[in-house]
This record gives sequence, structure tokens and C-alpha cells, in this order.
Amino acid sequence: MTAAPLRVVTTGQPAPRSGEVLLGEDWVSPDATADAAALREDRGRRGIVSLNRSPLARKIIIFNLMAIVIMVAGVLFLNPFRDSLVLSREQGLVTEAKLLVDVVEARIEGGRALPTALDGAEIGPGVEVFLFDGAGQRVAAGKGPSSAGKLERRGPTVITDFLNFVWDGVSAVIPSGAGSGEKADPETLARELFGRARNGETAVNTGRGPDGGALFTVASPVEQGGVVTGVVALTSAEGEIDALVRFEREQVLQMFVVALLVSIGLSLVLASTIANPLADLAAAAELGRDRDARKMAPGRVRIPDLTARPDEIGRLSVALRGMVAALYDRIDANEQFAADVAHEIKNPLASLRSAVGSLRCVRKEEHREKLLDVIDHDVRRLDRLVSDISNASRLDSELVKEEEEEFNLTRTLTNLSQYLGEQAGKKGVEFITDFPAEPILIRGLEARLAQVFVNLITNATSFCEDGDAVRVWMRRRDNRVLVVVEDTGPGIPDQALEKVFKRFYSERPSGDFGNHSGLGLAISKQIVEAHGGVIWCENIRPTNADPTSDPLGARFVVGLPV
Repeated sequence: MTAAPLRVVTTGQPAPRSGEVLLGEDWVSPDATADAAALREDRGRRGIVSLNRSPLARKIIIFNLMAIVIMVAGVLFLNPFRDSLVLSREQGLVTEAKLLVDVVEARIEGGRALPTALDGAEIGPGVEVFLFDGAGQRVAAGKGPSSAGKLERRGPTVITDFLNFVWDGVSAVIPSGAGSGEKADPETLARELFGRARNGETAVNTGRGPDGGALFTVASPVEQGGVVTGVVALTSAEGEIDALVRFEREQVLQMFVVALLVSIGLSLVLASTIANPLADLAAAAELGRDRDARKMAPGRVRIPDLTARPDEIGRLSVALRGMVAALYDRIDANEQFAADVAHEIKNPLASLRSAVGSLRCVRKEEHREKLLDVIDHDVRRLDRLVSDISNASRLDSELVKEEEEEFNLTRTLTNLSQYLGEQAGKKGVEFITDFPAEPILIRGLEARLAQVFVNLITNATSFCEDGDAVRVWMRRRDNRVLVVVEDTGPGIPDQALEKVFKRFYSERPSGDFGNHSGLGLAISKQIVEAHGGVIWCENIRPTNADPTSDPLGARFVVGLPV
């Protein structure tokens, strides 16, 4: 008997179609189970996913976040946008300095004096200009419009400012030992480059302003007739590059926060599709284990039905449900087998009890002899029954333990037929075989399959009388081989065709009562099915014969995979 199918509760939502992934608690479990309330209560405590109760969910989230964190940390550490901005700003200042030098040189050639050569020149936002004569004296200075408004329009940098605040706090507690450089005003930084520019080269330098912001300084010589007559020096706005870098970092960090939130959300959904179903499968299995530990016997353990999931969890659910159903089938079969054994043993025991009781009362010797014969028959019947029951009970474990091997089925049947043919001949039964000449190789347990064929042939012979015949033949059909045992005996009653393979069922003449346990065909069917084969029986009748007419004999067919 198989486990009862689960009844699905729809809860007002359409059932998922096959192939759809069930997210979190989208699957529904049966309500007619002994532990459904406990499972629902446990799922209610978890919600979509319980991080404190699910190590698997925590691992999924951590592993998904590690890649993003490492990538952003690498970007911030390598700082490629700062290097790019620095290079770009330096090149811009150099270009602007050369343009101003060209303006100054042109105006000097036009008759202007050096101190007035910068008057009216267009200067970039936030840039300070210093004009020095050949002796290093500043003769003019100027400053472009402020760039603060342009920088402020880029937006706030809350995340970057917070991280800088944290970093400054850590740096204050744990000094790094690396100085940040001396601070100086723009003119001082410009004078530091005067000597190099006086020698005819365009010099570039980076320093720190009074407020600690980065300052870029460029100095370029002013030449007249190949002689340096002055130097034009430009300095950028203090902290301009720092602000630009801060804005770039802010954008990266904002995207990082968005990616972090999206990753956490997707990780929670992913964890719920994995951790929650696995937790329910584990909870169902643990309930069954705990029941066994408490020696209780409530309703059956029900494994949640996740067969609609096209993934490994769906496969696991199918496997667990199949395993539980197989275990319950085995339990039911064992219980039925125990009941059948008790029933079969009671019959000879009742006969023995009656014979022993009567033996005390009889006086005639012939009556005593008859009762002793009955007792001897029942004892032998009990011994045969116990032996067959012992063999049947060990069969399952032996089929699992024994190793399958490839063997020649034709040779096995030929050897069996030689011995069994002699036994049939002694009874006056003609024994006919028809096997193919070529070997037929199959994989299985040769001794167990030989037990099946011996049982079928001896059964056929036992139903035959003097002058009857038994025919054993074998044919290969595609990927199967058929072994057929036919006899010309009385056949099988139509109502018994489905019963002959049941345990302890025996359809024999009254004179043969008690000589067979009724387990032979049941054991044969179990062995054949363990090899992936089939076995059935039928009566032999002509093709156009009346179905109600007497059969010409019985036919047992065994089909095995090749």
C-alpha cells in the first residue's frame, strides 16, 4: 500500500504551473497531516527568511556581497578617477599658462610694459596668475572668477564626507607616520617654480594650500629675442581637485549602496527559495525522527510537495517523498506479511492441538496411528512453512547485498533443464526444451533467477500427470528476453490468475494439501521485479476457442531486460 497522496490547499491563489520556480512560501503543504500545524507555526516564525535561524541564508548573502565590496574597495583604493583628474588639470593649466605667455609676449612686442601685460587677460575660474620679472619680483597678479558655485551645483557628498570623517578619526587615533606635506600660499608655491621657469622650461608642481587643499602650480617663461624676461605662474583653486574627486567617489559610493541594497534584496529572495523549502523538508524529516524517539505513533510523516520546482530542491522533494512512500510501503508489507504468517501458522497449530487432544482419548491403535500421521504431517508442514518464511524475509536484504554479474542465460536454463527433465521423466511427464543456439547475456543474480525457473518448472511438473508434457522455451525480443514455461495440466482457474502471485495463496488439489507453503510464486515475482523484469501467467487456449472452455494447460512468462 502506497502513501496517501497529499491534498493541496489553494488559499485563494492559483496553483503554480509545472516548470515555475516557487519562491519562499509560494508552495502549499497538506492540511490533513499530523504535523501540519507545527510546520505552519514554524514557517510563520521565519517569514520570508530568518537570518538568525538560517546559516545557509547568511552564507548566500555574505558571498553575494563580497564580490561587490571587493570591487568597490578596489576602485576606491586604485583611485583611477583622481589620477585622471590630476593629469587633466595639469595639462589644462599648462595649456592656459602657455596661452597667457603668448599674450604677454605679444603685448610686450606691441610696446606695453611688463607690469601691464596681463591687464584685461581672460583667466580661468578659480585660477590665480602671477607675473614675475627677470629678477623674481612680482610685477602683476590676477585671479579668475570663483569656481565655488560650479562645484556646489554637483550636489552634496554625504557618504564621502562621512567616510572621510571616520577615516580622519581613525587616523587621529592611529597615526600613519606619513606627513601630508607643508602648507603654503599660492604665491609661495609659484615662487618655488621660478628658478626652473627662469631656465627656460615649463615647470609643474603640486602642493598644499593654507587650508590643506591640493594646489596645482605651473610656471612658464616669457621670452624676448631668445632671452627670458619674465615668468608667468598659474595656481589652481585650492581643493578643486579634492572636490572633484569627492564628487566622483560619491557617485561610485551611491551606486555601491544601490547595488548593495539590490544584492541584499535578491539574496533574500534567493535564500528564501532555497533555505525555506530545505528547512521545511528537514522539519518534516525531524518530526518523523522525533516521533520514533518518543515511541509515539501518530499520523504519517508528510514531506512537502515541491515537485513543481524545476531545480534540485524539486528533485530532492520528489526523492524524499518517494523514499518515505517506499518506507511506508515496506512497513505495510511487513505488517501484512506478519499477519499472513500468523494466520498460516495458526492453521497447523490448531490441527496439532486438536490431534494431540484427541490422542489422549482414543483407545484403538489404528486411530492412534492416524492421529500420529496427522501430527507428523502438520509438523513437517510447519517446518516447511517456517523455512519458506525465513527465506522470504531474508530475500530483500540478500537482493541488495549480492553483486550482480553478467551471465549466459541460455547456458543456465540448459543446465537446469537437464536435471529437471530427469525428474519429470521419472513421473512420466515429457519434458521439451527450445532454446536459441546463440548465447543470451543478461546482468543479474544468476542463483536467484535460477531459483525462479526451478520453481516455475517444478510447479508445472507437479500439476502434470503421466502422459502430460512440460515445454520450456526462450526467445529474444529487442531489448528483452522471454522465458516461457508451459504445461498440459488442468490450467489455472480464471479467478486465480491474479492471486497466484500473492503470499500463502495455493491452488492445488485436495490430495496435495499442506505440501506447499504458497510462497514460491510470490518469491519468484519479487526476484524478477528486482531485476527490472515482469512475470505473468495465463491459460493456454486455441486462438478461436470459447473463453469459458476448459484450458489446454497453463503458461508462465518471465520477461527480463537484456
